[in-house]
Amino acid sequence: MSASMPQTYPGDALLPGEDDVDALIRGEHADPFAILGPHADGEGAIVRVYLPHAVAVDLLDRAGGKLADMEPSRVPGLFVQRLERQQPYLLRIRWAEGEQVTEDPYSFGQLLGEMDLYLFAEGNHRNLGQVFGAQCLTMEGVAGVRFAVWAPNARRVSVVGPFNGWDGRRHPMRLRHPAGVWELFIPRLAPGEPYKYELLGQHGILPLKADPVALATEAPPNTASRVASPLAHDWQDDTWLQQRAARQGADAPLAIYELHVGSWRREGGEGGALLNWRQLAERLIPYVIETGFTHIELLPIMEHPFGGSWGYQPLSQFAPSARYGSREDFAAFVDACHQAGIGVILDWVPAHFPTDAHGLARFDGTALYEYAHPFEGLHQDWDTFIYNLGRTEVHGFMIASALHWLREFHVDGLRVDAVASMLYRDYSRNAGEWIPNRHGGRENLESIEFLRHLNDVVKTEAPGALVIAEESTAWPGVSKPVAEGGLGFDYKWNMGWMHDTLKYMGQDPIHRRHHHDLMTFGLIYAFSERFILPLSHDEVVHGKRSLIDKMPGDRWQKFANLRAYLSFMWTMPGKKLLFMGGEFGQWREWSHDHELDWYLLNYGDHQGLQRLVKDLNRLYRQEPALHVQDCVPAGFQWLVGDDRHNSVFAWLRWSPTGYPLMVVANFTPVVRHGYRIGVPSGGQWLEVLNSDAEFYAGSNVGNAGGVIADDLSSHGQPHTLTLNLPPLGVLILRPE
Repeated sequence: MSASMPQTYPGDALLPGEDDVDALIRGEHADPFAILGPHADGEGAIVRVYLPHAVAVDLLDRAGGKLADMEPSRVPGLFVQRLERQQPYLLRIRWAEGEQVTEDPYSFGQLLGEMDLYLFAEGNHRNLGQVFGAQCLTMEGVAGVRFAVWAPNARRVSVVGPFNGWDGRRHPMRLRHPAGVWELFIPRLAPGEPYKYELLGQHGILPLKADPVALATEAPPNTASRVASPLAHDWQDDTWLQQRAARQGADAPLAIYELHVGSWRREGGEGGALLNWRQLAERLIPYVIETGFTHIELLPIMEHPFGGSWGYQPLSQFAPSARYGSREDFAAFVDACHQAGIGVILDWVPAHFPTDAHGLARFDGTALYEYAHPFEGLHQDWDTFIYNLGRTEVHGFMIASALHWLREFHVDGLRVDAVASMLYRDYSRNAGEWIPNRHGGRENLESIEFLRHLNDVVKTEAPGALVIAEESTAWPGVSKPVAEGGLGFDYKWNMGWMHDTLKYMGQDPIHRRHHHDLMTFGLIYAFSERFILPLSHDEVVHGKRSLIDKMPGDRWQKFANLRAYLSFMWTMPGKKLLFMGGEFGQWREWSHDHELDWYLLNYGDHQGLQRLVKDLNRLYRQEPALHVQDCVPAGFQWLVGDDRHNSVFAWLRWSPTGYPLMVVANFTPVVRHGYRIGVPSGGQWLEVLNSDAEFYAGSNVGNAGGVIADDLSSHGQPHTLTLNLPPLGVLILRPE
């Protein structure tokens, strides 16, 4: 053969046109199914496979019998063969390191149904976690994994992983017009396989991307998604689910223990390994039962690349973090909580996502999940991207994420993070750094519509589940039904109450008379929303000091102040939330890298504080007056709200039926002897809790367990109690 003559191969005659071949080799072909796989012609079917680095390929029938050797072509790795008729076949691929037998991914037809694509494009696909991403299923009798990913502006998308040497030429996907969704079925792929997507954008290859709808991931710092089999947990929580709506209603006791999974406890103590979900269940559930909380709330456990974000910068909105075990482990944890009578609430973040290259940022080379303009799409406070919830596909993606946790894992509620940042286009922005809405206003109309839709959908799709807003502004109707013009949340965190009362408690008692209104102002608006009173993780980090360390005075006074403050909180209208460590007086600020200082429970004052929280939770659950009318004005009545000179407050909590409770708080270290307060009924009033009791490490000033009312009117009431008020203490009394 002349040196000038190009070498020819037997398979060259069955190749498609030069442009198609060149595009395939360069990894730029937008429709690999037009070239690869079986294609009928007048003489049977032409089969083409592109397997770079393959030594040889045989065609077998489904029983394993040999049909033919595939012919090499002038393109290394591109093999062809004509079959006499269309028929199912297998590929026997010989690699340098061994032999592989598999079905041809390009022999399968379209995978996703038209309805799936229509609902996705419309923003109403409620089951993306069971359709998109990597789904283990059987196609035409063949077990494997179906991949589906939205990337409408990509020129080519491939699935890559160890199974193909991370080579984007091996498994390019089919584009489904006009939804912009790419799909591919890879036969014989098994659960546990790591994978990513390789995308060719308009300007070249992008960094490998994790799957936006991944059901499982590698453990950080690795960033690949993992194929996950369908959740196989055998749920045993029917009784809980049947009772859930009643347990979580506005008239039910809701005492939430907020915690960060990675730092509540560690294996072997300080510096030890993270607990997995099953270990956590063994240790946390008995503790929550012992301390009397009704619910736990977990800082975000959706997979996130940076542990220091505490989960608030998640990148896998459908995958529990691999730090703590598998999906099945997490399901078992939730199930165990339910069987123990404990509800599970997850923090969930639809406001923003991190800029990591393997994540959602410029996913297909364009601003797909985020707004394109930085005045809309970049969150300056957190250096994160803001979801473009006005885009129907993104809107639907986040609705599906919320439902995924509520339905797939039986979670009882979502606390929606950073709602204030979602409501306002000028949130934390200077003049000239934000883009008004279509009416010229500052409200983010797209996010408002999303939140309303979310709350309506949850009520329909996950009956009895809660959606709670972390919202710090005066936006009206956050917990008002959507049909009445509200946002539709079940509860709103009362951030104003938290800031005001913590500011008051931080004052030296001698100065508290000048800040008296901080403790009463919250009652002016206490029933404008359904509120949760939060003492959350945000209040014990970044130099704000722990709860016990915020309190003024010496060690004894710090503990007395905190006991009084928690007693005040537990007897005020509103549901309760306390971050871990606050229940026993953690001195250090919370650190996500360290477990709580459990050794402090060797000391009497820390034990006393924990005992008080247990008893407050017990009373809160047992006494209807403390929870049945938490969210309506009839449940609260001031008796003494203006005694700023003595820093004393007194109020009644009422239930629709039965007796009231009276609460008296003295926020000075001075014992008030003979303090007279009017009450609605005569006879004996029992002292059911005294935060200054010796049992709680207090000074034991009180009223010997009870007081008999005088027939003397006072404070608008027909009878009067004459009480000894303990220093920095709270009394709770009820008629016998």
